[in-house]
Order: sequence, then structure tokens, then C-alpha cells
Amino acid sequence: MKTPSIRPAALLGVAFCILMMAVALGLEHLGGLEPCPLCIFQRVAVIATALVLLIATLHNPAGRAGKVVYGVLGLLTAGTGAFIAGRHVWLQSLPADEVPSCGPGLDYMMDILPMQEVVAMVLTGSGECANIDFSLWGLSLPAWTLIGFALLLLIPLRMIVLARQRAMLFS
Repeated sequence: MKTPSIRPAALLGVAFCILMMAVALGLEHLGGLEPCPLCIFQRVAVIATALVLLIATLHNPAGRAGKVVYGVLGLLTAGTGAFIAGRHVWLQSLPADEVPSCGPGLDYMMDILPMQEVVAMVLTGSGECANIDFSLWGLSLPAWTLIGFALLLLIPLRMIVLARQRAMLFS
């Protein structure tokens, strides 16, 4: 009996990541929206998820362990992106008097601080990340990104389910 392949699910995830990045880059370069530090971190999470899913597509492991490994890695990268996008949405929902003050730019922080401190500073928030420069149907761009990550999380979950189906087929 043929074992279920993760290739179609992983390839769908890669395509969705490409779509997410195309929208982000289109809004930046064609729409003139400058990404804030949290936006940049979300982009890194999309790219990391795309790489995991691309490698899963190319490798297409037959065994349960490979499917689970790619599924867990995909959950970690997409989950990290969802966390960052959720943090961004939360910052945007704060009343104006509770928004943190703007910090230095990401380029400056990357030049003078260790990466761990840069990540900590960005995740604790910056006033510029609380600005809503774009919304569609009442949702800000980070809210749409959070929805994108929620949908993207379904792909690695599917990979793990396929690994379980394989285990049930041969037990």
C-alpha cells in the first residue's frame, strides 16, 4: 500500500509563503509602506517557513520520522511568525497613552547590539510598530499576517497527520 506523501501539502505551503511575501513586498515597493521591525521579523518567519517546506517538498520523506520532523519544524517557524504577528496586533490595539515610545531603528540596533538584545527590544515593542498604515476590511496588515500564519500552520499539522496515517496503515 502506498504511503501518503507530504509533497502536495508542503508545496502548497511554499506557494502560500510566496504569496505572503509577494503581498508584503508589493505593499512596500509599490504601495510605499515601510516595514517596521516587527514586520521584518514576520517576513523572516515566512521565509524560514518557506525554506522548511521547500526542503520537505524536495526531500519528500517516506518515513514517519521525516514527516514529523518537517511538521514540527514548520510548526516552529510558522508558530513563531504567528506569535510575532499576534504581538504586533496587540501593540496596535493599545490605547495611545499606553503605546511604548519609539526606539532606535532596526538597522542601528543590529549594528550596535547583540542579536539577542535586538530581538528582545523589538518584541517588547516600539511605538512605530503600533501605527496602522494599512487596513483592508477593517483589519490591519499584521492582523492579515496573523490570519496567514494561522492558515500556514495547517500545512505542518497536515504533515504530522500524514505521518500518523502512515503509522496506522502499517501497525
